This record gives sequence, structure tokens and C-alpha cells, in this order.
Amino acid sequence: MLVVVPMDSTDVQEAKITPVLEAKTWAELRIEEGELVEVLHADSYDAFEAWPEAVVVCSDGEPVMDFINMSMIVLVAHTQKSIDEIVEAFLFRELHDLAY
Repeated sequence: MLVVVPMDSTDVQEAKITPVLEAKTWAELRIEEGELVEVLHADSYDAFEAWPEAVVVCSDGEPVMDFINMSMIVLVAHTQKSIDEIVEAFLFRELHDLAY
């Protein structure tokens, strides 16, 4: 599964999730068979070769209509900040659905 996340840095170890409108870069997380296989970065969520299936945002108040219109799953990481925390929460289904 391909998941995109707005991040504040391209440094995989130090990057933290950031609000959509403040994203300095977008991380594409390729998750296969319960493992993080690859992390790619781009300036925009739609700049990746393959179309992402889900987006993770940091709060319910994020502007997500573009993602919904593209039939992407919108998940919310209320407490998870790093890529490792987000991947772990994704695998254990601890990310929240968007509260409208």
C-alpha cells in the first residue's frame, strides 16, 4: 500500500508530520506485507509515479477534500509524529478515521 504523509523534512529519522498547508515535503511510504519497504520524497502529494491509496494527516481540521475527491483513504495521526510511529500505528490500525 502506498501512503503519503506531509512532513517537515526529508530526513527520514528526524522528520515529523506537519499540517498539509505547511508541508515542506511529502513522504510516500510503501508498506508491503507488514513492513515499511521504501520511503520516497516529493514536493507535492501528486508528484509520485504511483497513485497513493491513503493519506495521513495530523488533525481532523486539515483541508482534505482534494484527497477525498481522489478516493484516497484519509487517516489521522493525533499522537504519532515520526515516520516510524505512523507506520507502526498504520500496521496496528491505531490511526483514526477522519471526524467530519
